[in-house]
Amino acid sequence: MIELYYWPTPNGHKITLFLEEAGLDYEIHPVNIGAGDQFKPEFLAFSPNNRMPAIIDRAPADGGEAITVFESGAILQYLAEKTGRFLPADLRGRKTVMEWLFWQMGGLGPMAGQNHHFGVYAPEKIPYAITRYVNETNRLYGVLDRRLEGRAFIAGDDYSIADMACYPWVLLWERQQQTLSDFKNLERWLHAIEARPATQRAYAKGEPYAARPTVNEDSKKILFGQTAANTAKK
Repeated sequence: MIELYYWPTPNGHKITLFLEEAGLDYEIHPVNIGAGDQFKPEFLAFSPNNRMPAIIDRAPADGGEAITVFESGAILQYLAEKTGRFLPADLRGRKTVMEWLFWQMGGLGPMAGQNHHFGVYAPEKIPYAITRYVNETNRLYGVLDRRLEGRAFIAGDDYSIADMACYPWVLLWERQQQTLSDFKNLERWLHAIEARPATQRAYAKGEPYAARPTVNEDSKKILFGQTAANTAKK
C-alpha cells in the first residue's frame, strides 16, 4: 500500500498518473497547502521541504520497514524502480528518460510555476517578470515540441515517467499564456495522454479537493510568504 500525501497541483497529479497507470493500491491523504497542512509536524517528519507530494510505501520491495519519499521526481523514479514500469531497464533508454525527468524538474516546472505566480497570483503585475517567464515557458515548449518530432512520447515509442512529469504542466498552457496550436507535436502528445483512461482516473481523484480554493487572500500569506525563520515557527 502506498500512502500518498497529495493536493491536486501539477506535481501532485504526476504521482496519481503513475499510480493509476501501474494499478498500485494507494490511499490519498490530502495536504491542503492553502490551509497550511504542509507545516504539520507529522508531515514535516518525512517531507522536510514542506512540499507535497510525498509518499510512504508500507510494502517496499526489500521487505523492510516503510520507506518515505519526498520530491515528485524522486517519487516517480522510486515507483518506476519498485514496479519495473515506465522506466527502461537498458542503459541508454533509462538515461534518456532520466534526462527528460530532470529537465522537467529543473526547467519546465520551475519556469512555468513562476509564470503562474507573476501572471496570476502576484499582487503587483510586473511586466518584466511576466514577460521573462512567459518567454522562457515558450522556449521550453519549443524544446519539447522539437523533441517530440517523430516520437510518440518523450523518450520514444513508450510512455514513461518523463511524460508523466511534463504532462500536468503543459496541460496548463492557457494559464501560461501559450498558444498550443503553435506546437503541433506537443499538441498531439498532450491530447494522446489526455485520452488515456489512467489519466482520466488520476484527474478524477483530484476533483473533490480541487473544488476547495487553494489560493485566496488568506492563503497567499501561507503559500508565498515563507522564509527560513517563519517556516520554522509554524
